[in-house]
Amino acid sequence: MERDSESGAPILGGARSEPALEVVIGSTRPGRVAGTLAHWLLGEAERHGGFQVDVVDLATVNHPQFDQPLRPLLGRYQHEHTRGWSATISRTDAFVFVIPSYDYSFNAATKNALDCRNRGWACEPLGFVSLGGVAAGARAVRMLKQVMSTLKMKSVFEAGTIPFVSQFLAPDGQPHAKDVTSQAAREMLDEPARWEEPRRPLRRAAASAA
Repeated sequence: MERDSESGAPILGGARSEPALEVVIGSTRPGRVAGTLAHWLLGEAERHGGFQVDVVDLATVNHPQFDQPLRPLLGRYQHEHTRGWSATISRTDAFVFVIPSYDYSFNAATKNALDCRNRGWACEPLGFVSLGGVAAGARAVRMLKQVMSTLKMKSVFEAGTIPFVSQFLAPDGQPHAKDVTSQAAREMLDEPARWEEPRRPLRRAAASAA
């Protein structure tokens, strides 16, 4: 999607391509499963066909722990790693966060990535793929939705929840998705695709107010 070079807002009118979807790997732990699930979702999103889809890995972004001297609300980032992360957010139209569940909540790297950018999240639709044991990471999603609502994002109800995640993987470590899991992923992706047209003026207004 073509955007204004300064505000990051969509440019309305003219030919438009599919909206940009960013699949965010929230876990940075060595040996994590979230990366495998993110690339499984990438395949599902490409088959869905409603987005230009990419994967961003917070372990590669490697953003330090909230090291900006000014409040993110001001949007005046002094470090290149924050400016780069901000640019990624600005050019994206929807997100799916792939997160683990640690101690009844989501992990610190995901929270840090959100805190480093404030207003740029407004009006962005997002979905979740969570993983865990019997609870399938649902507790982490519940906690994260509170943060997302404060950032004025729109969480979709549908989600990809992976219980007993080790059973989701084949012996070679690759995902072995059941039909019901793939269907849940497609239904989750349907929602931000459906909102793309109605939310465009809201996104432009949010960018103008930033």
